[in-house]
Amino acid sequence: MNQNPKPTWLESALLAPFRMADAALAQRQPYRPQLEEIGAVRTIGNGVARVAGLPNVQAEELVYVADITPALAFNLEPDEVGLVLLGDDAHLRAGDAVRRTGRVLDTIVGEALLGRVVDPLGRPLDGRGPVNGAGRWPMERESPPIMDRAPVTSPLQTGLKVVDALIPVGRGQRELILGDRQTGKTAVALDTIINQRDTGVICVYCAVGQRNSAVARLIADLRKYGALSHTIVVAALGEDPPGIQYIAPYAATTMGEYLMEQGRDVLVVYDDLTHHARSYRELSLLLRRPPGREAYPGDIFYIHSRLLERSTHLRDELGGGSLTALPIVETQAQNLSAYIPTNLISITDGQIYLSPELFQKGVLPAVDVGRSVSRVGGKTQLPAFRAVAGDLRLAYTQFEELEAFSRFGTRLDDETRRTLERGRRVRAVLQQAQFQPIDVPEQIGVLLAVTEGLFDALPIEQVRQAEQDVRTAVIRDLPDICRRIVEGKPLSDDYRAQLLRAAQRAIEERIGVEPTDGDA
Repeated sequence: MNQNPKPTWLESALLAPFRMADAALAQRQPYRPQLEEIGAVRTIGNGVARVAGLPNVQAEELVYVADITPALAFNLEPDEVGLVLLGDDAHLRAGDAVRRTGRVLDTIVGEALLGRVVDPLGRPLDGRGPVNGAGRWPMERESPPIMDRAPVTSPLQTGLKVVDALIPVGRGQRELILGDRQTGKTAVALDTIINQRDTGVICVYCAVGQRNSAVARLIADLRKYGALSHTIVVAALGEDPPGIQYIAPYAATTMGEYLMEQGRDVLVVYDDLTHHARSYRELSLLLRRPPGREAYPGDIFYIHSRLLERSTHLRDELGGGSLTALPIVETQAQNLSAYIPTNLISITDGQIYLSPELFQKGVLPAVDVGRSVSRVGGKTQLPAFRAVAGDLRLAYTQFEELEAFSRFGTRLDDETRRTLERGRRVRAVLQQAQFQPIDVPEQIGVLLAVTEGLFDALPIEQVRQAEQDVRTAVIRDLPDICRRIVEGKPLSDDYRAQLLRAAQRAIEERIGVEPTDGDA
């Protein structure tokens, strides 16, 4: 029989002032009693708890259950409070004491987070000791007012030809990545993070509900390609409580906002918001909130809109920093009109749609140009990109329609045949292997060559190697033009001719023709 039973929460609350008085007396300091609200757990389980006895607790306030497990005040009802637990509940039971902290839920911020893997509360997960941040900021913060925002004009280069040329992303934009399972959504985001190595852009990767092995593999890839040093990884894994998964995107955004307000450019990847919506639905149903469409609560739109509205480009007077959002959402059977995808499409400034048909054909990245759009458009592109890829999107979309139509006929005129052959080479050029982002001048040289028909004489199977030859020639022979392209200078007729001559020489060497010195 246990001779020293554990005191109940009521006994602990009654004895607490006496213990504090004894401690003050031992230190020879006057004891000043303090008023403290203490609640008691009524029911607990599945990541939520119902608590009685906290009449003044505020919404989104951080509380502690049994002085160990953090929790979020979620439901404020007349006779009880619904808590979302942010830790393991295996050791908790009914009757445990619940104490208020008087502060809203917050997380650690600062440049010390770079290169680290943390959970949404800022606790390290990489075994490298505590994070000495610059302080703690609330996870829920108001989005910048409209008068504090500047237009989105600077490009965020992803290193992917099909995105940078046809679906440009700007710093401060919100570009949705969506598609079915296993179509390469995370690969697009990962390549974008890797491409920011030498640009000064800080990246925050937020994993929501992902498998441990997938997150570990992604961290290993970031380390292998030298991108972990400028990246913060916020991990809320599939085995974590739903409360941790729910707060993860807000914590990642707060970490990015701190750096944005220091004048830095930040990229935040949310992978993915489908799991985030499901975790919120799970919590809402457990706390008996009224369900709506597909059992989601009525404010499911608001949890994502208030998150993504925090992405912006600040005015120069406020530091000129930017926060770019790349949310990822999973579709089912290519259904873009499902509840969560349509919500996010309406919130964001464009979408990159990844097609399972293209993925199965080996067209990687499997970006469906016809269904993808960037509502910021060419305003964020460098002038050289606009000069080269201005009509490429329309021409490529028309080629895809013509290719589908040509399958029904056997006799095609010469003009149609030439258009199809040119389009197939454009598609081959837009393909790209993972972990191989391409610099802007190289992209310009290759796209200019394919749109001008320099690849038309090559067999399809030689296009990939010829593309590599053109990229090498542009970097080797035209360093001054490459520098001017990166600086945002327009592509003059003379520079255009020099790029075409360098590309033509490289292609002629590939097919065994004596190089010429004339204009292309």
